[in-house]
Amino acid sequence: MKRGKRTAHIPVTGYASVAFPGNRGSTPVKAGLWLMLLMFCFFKGAKAQKAVKELSLKEALQMALHANQTARKAKLDIENSIYQVDEVRSRGLPQINGSGNITYNPLLQQSALPGDLVGQPGKTLLVSFGQKWISTAGISLTQSLFDQSLFTGLKAAKGAREYYELNGELAEEQVIELVATAYYNVLVQRQKIGVIDSTISNIRKSEAIIKGLYESGLGKQIDVDRIAVNIANLESQKLQLHNAVIIMENQLKYVAGMDIKQPIVLSDVALSQVQPEALELQSALDINTRTEFQTLKKQEELLQYQKQAYKAEYYPSLSLSGNYNYQGMGNAFPVFKGTNQGVSWFDYSSVGASLKIPLFNGGATRSRIRQADVSLRKLKEDMAQTGLALNLSFENAKIQINNSIIILNNQKKNVELAQKVYHNTQNNYNQGLAYLTDLLQSENAVTEAQNNYSAALLDYKLAEIQLIKAQGKLQTLLN
Repeated sequence: MKRGKRTAHIPVTGYASVAFPGNRGSTPVKAGLWLMLLMFCFFKGAKAQKAVKELSLKEALQMALHANQTARKAKLDIENSIYQVDEVRSRGLPQINGSGNITYNPLLQQSALPGDLVGQPGKTLLVSFGQKWISTAGISLTQSLFDQSLFTGLKAAKGAREYYELNGELAEEQVIELVATAYYNVLVQRQKIGVIDSTISNIRKSEAIIKGLYESGLGKQIDVDRIAVNIANLESQKLQLHNAVIIMENQLKYVAGMDIKQPIVLSDVALSQVQPEALELQSALDINTRTEFQTLKKQEELLQYQKQAYKAEYYPSLSLSGNYNYQGMGNAFPVFKGTNQGVSWFDYSSVGASLKIPLFNGGATRSRIRQADVSLRKLKEDMAQTGLALNLSFENAKIQINNSIIILNNQKKNVELAQKVYHNTQNNYNQGLAYLTDLLQSENAVTEAQNNYSAALLDYKLAEIQLIKAQGKLQTLLN
């Protein structure tokens, strides 16, 4: 009779038994080696996982402003505006250029001369002028003395730099709003998971009591089944909330410019210290403090510069120029050859001033000025519309935050009342004065009230962000 292979079973604490195949002569030493190998692989995998990063709102905002692509592109625009100023300024500096050329004339042009010059009246003589080879090297300088468009362009370039700085602030505010909103969404969603966990914990305590009563013959099977179904439903809700948290955390990591695979845990200090404060409805908004309006004002300034630049086309311009050249010519290759080899070298220079006076260009300048006027009037309409929109958002934010405070306080009282009802129902049930259905309903009421409170808390924090934005103070979240 053949003997089958033996299998050694080694129990591992906290895990299922692990089977190691071996022959009849297997020893505990070999099994121990397998166990060590398994533990090595486990710890190696655990080490490869990234450490969980605790993230506060301030840290998330700072990280986003440093890593978010939109904010970084805005900073690059600011850097680029510096180079634009340098480019315009360069037009007012001396323009120096060097030049050099060499020309070979295989056939020299002939000119007709009267024969009287050489004592041959009545004849026309064809004489070739020039040399076969001509070489020239020189340097030229041009300096603008007066150009109104240059002065206007320099002011416009500096204004453009200020515009990009404002645009950078606006991009940062948008990033701050996105990160803060995503951060509070994750916090509140995690708070809902905590509510579910607390509810499950309480129901399991009741489940243990009900099972004890059933096993002792004092309870009913239907009560055990009902509470098991309730726990299963809560576990399903918890799983759904957990998946939602993962998605929201990924969104937070994305807007913050973090590695999506980096595990994070958020501090709930902001929620635990929420102290809602109502806002006076009579308070007004100074739209000049809003970055959006400041950006439009800077655009208006730039359009004014553009109009001035068009007007500068009517102004005369004056420039100074000078050049110095060194030339060699002869019938031999002029480079590296001197006068003794038939190549003559000489230098010459000139200095001059150039005055340009615009007289008539068919009305093109006038048309450009009128186009600039139209652009300015259009921008005025945008500024008026933006002013109305900013005031509207401020008034709505005031109303929303005051309403959120009322709802939040009401939901807080509802939670306290639901908990009170639950404890009374639980005591009555334990004393046989209430049904299990009443207990489960009161437990569900507590869960619903706590979730409603969490939703009201989220609405309040989002309304607070919108109010801070409407006041132009989003940067204060970094403090």
